[in-house]
Amino acid sequence: MTATADLFAPVQCAYGWVHQAAHILSNESKASGEQVRETYEALLEQMRRDRAAAGTLAEAVAHFLKVTVSYAPGLFACYDEPAIPRTNNDLEQTFGHVRHGERRATGRKGASPMVVVRGAVHVVAAVVTACKQMPPTDLYHYDHQVWLQVRQEMDTRHQLRLSQRHFRRNPEAYLASLEDRLSKAILPP
Repeated sequence: MTATADLFAPVQCAYGWVHQAAHILSNESKASGEQVRETYEALLEQMRRDRAAAGTLAEAVAHFLKVTVSYAPGLFACYDEPAIPRTNNDLEQTFGHVRHGERRATGRKGASPMVVVRGAVHVVAAVVTACKQMPPTDLYHYDHQVWLQVRQEMDTRHQLRLSQRHFRRNPEAYLASLEDRLSKAILPP
């Protein structure tokens, strides 16, 4: 019995830390963001200090600590500002609906080049039209300068994708044309 308990002790240790983290982040006591951060950082410090107690799961604990540090700057803002959701599930679901609609329209499994080049416009348009019905009068109220700027950004992304395609199709010819343009730009007329 003792050998079995010793065998599962590292798992229980790591499992307990994860449950403590979840309990702290659930914030049932409605503590401020600063208080939640301090409590959570104390747990992380305990995990760093006692990581060896997790045995074979020490590497998983190290990964948990690393990921937590990467999310730390924005992790606690939701406790002070009720408008900020604690998870991004709703956002993920929204983008999932856009991907689903595109898969149905194009038959592609992955993102089409249109989303890569025109994603800033395409995804926003899909999200807005899914949220509400837009009368035609809403479509012509726009700032022309902003529209020109967005159009320029989309054209730039389109040109970059074209150059990538030209390179993939014939790398030697593409590099030769780049070299030719570069030598003409450097040499005096």
